[in-house]
Amino acid sequence: MNTPAWVSDAIFYQIFPDRFAKSERATKQGLNLEPWNTPPTIYGFKGGDLRGVTEHLDYIKDLGANAIYFTPVFASASNHRYHTYDYYNVDPLLGGNEALRELLDTAHKKNIRVTLDGVFNHASRGFWQFHHTLENGAASPYVDWFHFDPDRLNGKRHWGAYPSPEEQQAIQREGSYKAIGYQGWWNLPALPKFNTQTPAVREFIFNVAEYWIKFGIDGWRLDVPGEIDDDSFWREFRRRVKSINPEAYIVGEIWHDARRWLQGDQFDASMNYLVTAACISFFTGKHLDLNETLKSGGYQGYISHIDANEFANRIDSILGMYHPDVTRVQLNLLDSHDTPRFLTCAGRDLNSLKLALMFIFTYPGAPCIFYGDEIGLYGRHDPECRQPFPWDESKWDHNLRGFVKDLIALRKAHPALRGDGSYQKVYVADSVYVFKRESKSETILIALNASEAARKINLDEINFGDVLSRSKGQGKNRILFGQADLEFEKESIRLNIPPRSGVVLK
Repeated sequence: MNTPAWVSDAIFYQIFPDRFAKSERATKQGLNLEPWNTPPTIYGFKGGDLRGVTEHLDYIKDLGANAIYFTPVFASASNHRYHTYDYYNVDPLLGGNEALRELLDTAHKKNIRVTLDGVFNHASRGFWQFHHTLENGAASPYVDWFHFDPDRLNGKRHWGAYPSPEEQQAIQREGSYKAIGYQGWWNLPALPKFNTQTPAVREFIFNVAEYWIKFGIDGWRLDVPGEIDDDSFWREFRRRVKSINPEAYIVGEIWHDARRWLQGDQFDASMNYLVTAACISFFTGKHLDLNETLKSGGYQGYISHIDANEFANRIDSILGMYHPDVTRVQLNLLDSHDTPRFLTCAGRDLNSLKLALMFIFTYPGAPCIFYGDEIGLYGRHDPECRQPFPWDESKWDHNLRGFVKDLIALRKAHPALRGDGSYQKVYVADSVYVFKRESKSETILIALNASEAARKINLDEINFGDVLSRSKGQGKNRILFGQADLEFEKESIRLNIPPRSGVVLK
């Protein structure tokens, strides 16, 4: 199975372009923008742009991240830009194609890869081919690009692209196709769903994918790709992309078991929301804000209070789902633009976040940080989770940023924590989860204590005592990250882990 070699060494940083940084080089005069340091709204624009990202690449590099995943950047009439109307042009509010060109060139010089968001299951009301059909009905050459009601196409009934209150109620009752004349994604009028059975539509999407890979992006994150329920479509998508750049990364937004798409012929990886859900359920402990967390629809049925045994079972199940070459390139995240921030799910408990970060940075796959998590941003579901990055450093949690920076450095320094390392669960009890990563050159033990009390582990009982020197001084030096006490006795070595913390040993 062929997956991109670079991804197992990648640390991704997810950016929502309107909210990360804005450049003084990008003219904003005369634009109706919300003040940067005010709470975000559903429809408001803050004015973040790609030149602002370019100017802050050194911040990202200093943190240790070496890959960026952008939410959509193409021309769109929404601040999140999932309402695409031009797939060949970066939104002018973000700086246009020239700004992306500068960003890619600068990022690549700094050895930072860039993955863009591909929204290919639906377009928007402003998309040319859709608008053309609304204007011309059955006479439009693009009549087969979407799913249209024949009565509207032939002028027997009017379109409802901007539905009245009565039409909105009809959508709830009978769906958008009957109520307003076309199929919207999840019946949303703003998002007409592509008819990907039409050859011209397929070719259009494949050409878009090829164009931007040739332009120099390093991969595609695919928005809800399971809603193009056609394996042949995604096989051809992969063939087109990989024929240009065999190392391009294709990662799908699949919130559940993704085995269907991860057999080596469609995607390289999925967004590993199953790991996300396990981390939120276990590491938050009594701090879990279940009511707020479950406002993210994708978490329904996956997040609840669980103990160490259930966490271990879930992780075992996830690891067993995929080929090792897939596991090592899975995108492992704790939150995103589609969920409440992790700190909000955890009732703003920092130890919950630190435990979860320790896990994903020592677990197989590519860890992904949602912009601002490293400085302590919190926020409920959209729009709060998409708040602007505060560039006033007095508002940062510098200790947390240092913690994240050190974790990234730890991962980079030890191949066993990345693609080269095997994974073995070695101890599960009393809210403690311990696992081992091992390569040809090193063995590393990660012990995570989610309990409110200190816990002791006999390292000899888990076959790790012989790895440590019996010398107290040398033993202390085996602690690579975190804090814990090593107690050296005649017959054993005990590891004493403080409450709500973790430790990494070599």
